[in-house]
Amino acid sequence: MAFAEFLEALLTPSLPILALGILIIIGAPLLLHIALASSSTYITPPTVLLLGPLASGKTSLLTLFERGTPAETHTSQSTTSVELNASTDADSKQSFRNHDDTSGTHTKFILVDTPGHGKLRNLAFGKLERAETLKAIVFVVDAAALSEQDVLSTTASYLYDVLLLLQKRASDKSKTRKSVVPVMIAANKMDLFTALPATMVRTNLEVELTRIRATRSKGLLDSGVGMDDVGSEDQDAWLGEYGSEKFSFKQMQEFDIDVDVLPGSITGEEGTGADKWWWWIAQKIANA
Repeated sequence: MAFAEFLEALLTPSLPILALGILIIIGAPLLLHIALASSSTYITPPTVLLLGPLASGKTSLLTLFERGTPAETHTSQSTTSVELNASTDADSKQSFRNHDDTSGTHTKFILVDTPGHGKLRNLAFGKLERAETLKAIVFVVDAAALSEQDVLSTTASYLYDVLLLLQKRASDKSKTRKSVVPVMIAANKMDLFTALPATMVRTNLEVELTRIRATRSKGLLDSGVGMDDVGSEDQDAWLGEYGSEKFSFKQMQEFDIDVDVLPGSITGEEGTGADKWWWWIAQKIANA
């Protein structure tokens, strides 16, 4: 009898019953969302961005890490993402060749390839600005063509924009400040005779970045304006140590940004392959 009265009360329109129904309709999905969001199963994996100019080898590198063999280089028109497993176990430095290996400790991450064409780089910068889980950047350069001034200029200009964006990101004083992102410059095509050694890749890029910085500073270095009189907008557009004569990657450490230059080759033989790059990524993912 009590159950029948309770059922009749539920079916009888009233303000308390209506309020209870609304509470259940709104509250149930909300509680389910909170439960799923707090579950480790649904945590978004960390992200690693592949950046670099046209024909540097980004797409081939993504395919190498995904399938164990590189694909022929082609111009990408959109971003491509793959989920991979990274491991920092001592015997797993070449684990990208065997993603089925579940031994040891692995961490899932998303590797994102971005277009290198100048007109499509807005896609890369969009990923860079919006990626809340971004943990590392791999900037691929063609070490075999970097001795050519036009290639060096294009490469350094793109790298300047990337580093400056990361610098501003690291200097953000707001409460929503994002984590600092390390950068690895992957000096690719070391298997070719014309490739510059990693030390020369670093030096050439630093020299060209110095030139670009001076050009973009609107002649401040040659003017009589004192550094204390320069506006904050100009200072924000200055890469590295403000007012320094020459740029070096070490200056990025002032913003807690580490920049490494590592040699390798996507198609190279043992010792000149992509193992160092993979190991660098695995360490950054594991320590994130």
